[in-house]
Amino acid sequence: MSVATTIASVDEIAEGKGKAFDLGEKRIAIFNVAGKFHAIDDECPHAGASLSEGHLEGGNIGCPWHYAEFELATGKHLHAPATCGVTVYPVQIEGGQIKVEVE
Repeated sequence: MSVATTIASVDEIAEGKGKAFDLGEKRIAIFNVAGKFHAIDDECPHAGASLSEGHLEGGNIGCPWHYAEFELATGKHLHAPATCGVTVYPVQIEGGQIKVEVE
């Protein structure tokens, strides 16, 4: 069973932006989409770019290197060159803190 771990304050991530955090051995990208927070693996499965540095549009993030695109809600890849999606992690907001559930 996984436990939700505090990873950041909601004030640390501006609306329409993303930021990467180390959580144990994982690097997690947190995105603020119109006040709703999403957590995914930070590494693009195509070539390893940091997705937190990508182009956020609507509920999708575009890789900054080769423009692979992923849906933040599901992790599904939407455009090549990636051929698979990324892991999505459950997010909880408690007392202005972002908690992420990682196994």
